[in-house]
Amino acid sequence: MNKIAPACPSRAILLVDNGSSRPESTLSLRRIASQLAVRIGQPVQPVSLLHAECIPAAQLGGQPAEILEAALHRLLYDGVRELIILPLFFGRSAALTQFIPEMVSRLVAQRGPVELTIAPELCPLPPGEPLLVEILADQVGATMQAAGIIPQRVVLVDHGSPLPQVTAVRHWLAGRLRLRFSAQTELIEAVMERRPGPEYDFNGPLLEEILERLAAQDAQIPIVLAMLFISPGRHAGPHGDIAQICARIKARHPSLPILISPLVGEHPTLIEILAQRFAAL
Repeated sequence: MNKIAPACPSRAILLVDNGSSRPESTLSLRRIASQLAVRIGQPVQPVSLLHAECIPAAQLGGQPAEILEAALHRLLYDGVRELIILPLFFGRSAALTQFIPEMVSRLVAQRGPVELTIAPELCPLPPGEPLLVEILADQVGATMQAAGIIPQRVVLVDHGSPLPQVTAVRHWLAGRLRLRFSAQTELIEAVMERRPGPEYDFNGPLLEEILERLAAQDAQIPIVLAMLFISPGRHAGPHGDIAQICARIKARHPSLPILISPLVGEHPTLIEILAQRFAAL
């Protein structure tokens, strides 16, 4: 096991996710940050962009969650002048290209210069990330093995994005997963939610529409959801949006088996991806 070096007073490494109002999301972020710190031998601070500050500290072991703006104010006040951000984002979202750089620029005007380095996202395109394919394949395989089923219908589902370059990550992963699965396995892409209008058609069909179509084709063949989500929360957690969508489908088609895979953040290989991002800086 690697020893974690003492914190450098002028440098901070932040593991940043989008944030959630659900405590299990922040607890997941903290676990990943702790494991990554051991892996790279450097302190890693878990920080969310938004939402997490609303979670009662009592639900987080007494330690309040910290959002990025508050963390940056604290760090710059303490004399940190080098910021390294490791993003827990699959694609090149606006958080990485606009939100974070603009926030840092505003603070620099108040606190003085700081060196900002944002590591590449989890699946940078065009090269992609083969280890992420391995994670998804493992999680789907474990789900099918636990249920004792032969894979026939797999749905790769993500949150949805207004940016084509983020949706392109799901397309890339789906293409690689099709090569991993047998010819008898149908792999379909779906989005949990999307904005209305033809300009957002690049997101593809909604998960509920896909499940309804598959149920109409055959309500006996199991469906496995390959979850392109990192942590549990309002969308992917217990009683979250995905679970509610599945419950509505099950209410209409009680005989349809729908199995939900573990999340990406629950797989140990995610730590290796993040460690590689840090090492490449």
